[in-house]
Amino acid sequence: MGGGCFRSQEEIAREAIKHAMKALRKRHLMEEGAHSPAFVALSRPIISQGSEWKEKAENLEVELQQCYKAQSRLSEQLVVEVAEARAAKASLQEKEATIDDLQKELTQIRAECSQLKVDLEEKLKGLELIVGENQELRKQLEEMTTKAKNAEAENKMLVDRWMLQKMQDAERLNEVNSLYEEMADRLKASGLEKLARQQVDGVVRRSEDGAEYFVESSIPSSCTHKITAHNDGCGSILFEYNSGKLITGGHDKSIKIWDTNTGALSRTLNGCLGSVLDLSITHDNKSVIAASSSNKLFVWDVNSGRQLHTLTGHVDKVCAVDVSKVSSRYVVSSAYDRTIKLWDLQKGYCTNTIMFHSNCNALCFSTDGQTICSGHVDGNLRLWDIQSGRLLSEVAAHSSAITSLSLSRNGNTILSSGRDNQHNIFDIRSLEVCGTLRASGNRVATNWSRSCLSPDDKYVAAGSADGSVYIWSVFKGDIVGTLKEDTTAVLCCSWSGLGKPLASAHKSGIVCIWK
Repeated sequence: MGGGCFRSQEEIAREAIKHAMKALRKRHLMEEGAHSPAFVALSRPIISQGSEWKEKAENLEVELQQCYKAQSRLSEQLVVEVAEARAAKASLQEKEATIDDLQKELTQIRAECSQLKVDLEEKLKGLELIVGENQELRKQLEEMTTKAKNAEAENKMLVDRWMLQKMQDAERLNEVNSLYEEMADRLKASGLEKLARQQVDGVVRRSEDGAEYFVESSIPSSCTHKITAHNDGCGSILFEYNSGKLITGGHDKSIKIWDTNTGALSRTLNGCLGSVLDLSITHDNKSVIAASSSNKLFVWDVNSGRQLHTLTGHVDKVCAVDVSKVSSRYVVSSAYDRTIKLWDLQKGYCTNTIMFHSNCNALCFSTDGQTICSGHVDGNLRLWDIQSGRLLSEVAAHSSAITSLSLSRNGNTILSSGRDNQHNIFDIRSLEVCGTLRASGNRVATNWSRSCLSPDDKYVAAGSADGSVYIWSVFKGDIVGTLKEDTTAVLCCSWSGLGKPLASAHKSGIVCIWK
């Protein structure tokens, strides 16, 4: 509309200029016609009128020049206005192009806005759906939480009932044991000495097939062999079951088997990739398992010396290992990754993992193979169900880290040693303290210093940081012997199932055999 208005004004201006030019020309022609008689008269030789006509001619000529000047000015003005009109037209065209571009952008933006509105509506529908699902999930979560709380309350009630039943069973078992001891005393007093046992080299066996040895242990007094077993220290030792052969593991990554009667080396097991921190052996004496600082466990065949398994799964050093007392198939281990793992040696892999906030330094199976006993850095003794991995009970056993656990032959009591330099004996059925053993000079050297019970459960042997081995009577609670042959810290003690000898491993790598 603006463009059409401007064009009409330009045409009007042009027509006005043309009209003015025509008027000037017409006037000029009229003046020429009016003055033509004068020119004719002037051409005549009239002397009387010559000066007057001459004056008029000059005036007309002046007027004509002025008309020409006016025409020139109008022409210049016309040129300027034409130039301005062209510039305005170009500017108008540019603005019209800009307006077209803006209209296109506006159209595109409107289309995008429409698409965004459609997307927004879809998103809002999706959001409403999600909100609805979220509300439904919240309802389900509340229902599940309520069920979990009810289940937890029921579980707690069942645990309390189970603990009460266990206590009642323990009381009945104590009554049965008391009745058995009374009957045995009566039989012995009446002269019925035909018990199902026979004396063989100081070892008394039960007559029933498959029964374990019952051993009268003797208090050792002298060192019969001082063996340089390992370089850089010996961290773990144990005897084969009902045998005088001693198995040692050292920081030199080797496991060695010794004849304690002669002090001679019988076999070396190689292939461990780190320092040996703990050892265990199956009850048939066929396989040895080593816990290593390389985060792995290694299993060897004792007879052939061949490595059977490398058990991987821990992510930090493995510090404790034990084999089930019921089946040689199952092994339990603990590491400084805050886990306890159950392994199946037939399958060669982990079957269950227990996670806990405090690292476990020592552990062992119960006699029935259904419970794991573990001693932790926080000083607590804990019992776990092997099938579910559930914590059954716990007790604050020591004020510092527990370093060792040793189960009694009948499985009713357990010895725990700690960095507080105390050795406590607990009733495993009630976790009540049966006795506490200590000595002024006895100082536990490391977090994995191992003490032990004698095979008849009458004595406790524990090493000290000054190289001494202290022996206590469990029933009297006092020291019945002190042994010392090496000045370096004692890291581990182990008592042969035959009742003697006792072995001690030292930080220097020396192993002493005591009889």
